Amino acid sequence: MDKLFQFGRKAWFLVRVLSGYEERRIRAYRLHLQKRIEQAQARKADLRTIPEQVILSEVRRMVEQMQALNRQLVETEAAIEEYFKPIDKSAEIIMNMQLQKDEKQAKEMLKVMQEQAMIQREMEQKKLEVNSTNVSQPAPEKESMPSNQEHLK
Repeated sequence: MDKLFQFGRKAWFLVRVLSGYEERRIRAYRLHLQKRIEQAQARKADLRTIPEQVILSEVRRMVEQMQALNRQLVETEAAIEEYFKPIDKSAEIIMNMQLQKDEKQAKEMLKVMQEQAMIQREMEQKKLEVNSTNVSQPAPEKESMPSNQEHLK
């Protein structure tokens, strides 16, 4: 049941990714962050009149926020990659299985074609043998035919 639940989560995540929901969510988050940065920049412009200590503390706070954001983005990327690893492995396994199946079918078709070619050769050889025996049999009959004709005379 737990595996089914996990599979459902993964499938739902894939649907969200394929439908663009995740991309829109990331864009909205990015816009939100951009607005916060703009607000911080506006505050920074206001603080230019305030002593240097305040400015430095504001800069430190912004740097910490950016570093936190970078860490969060790296963690998100790692989580996405980790999430897709089993799917990539499954896809690779399926592709390998299909390639093996195709190779097996090709070998079987080649074997069948070779067998058919052998059967055709054997049939042609039998035809040639039959033709050669038919050609050699009428010759003795012709010899016996004149002797039959002599008896008739």
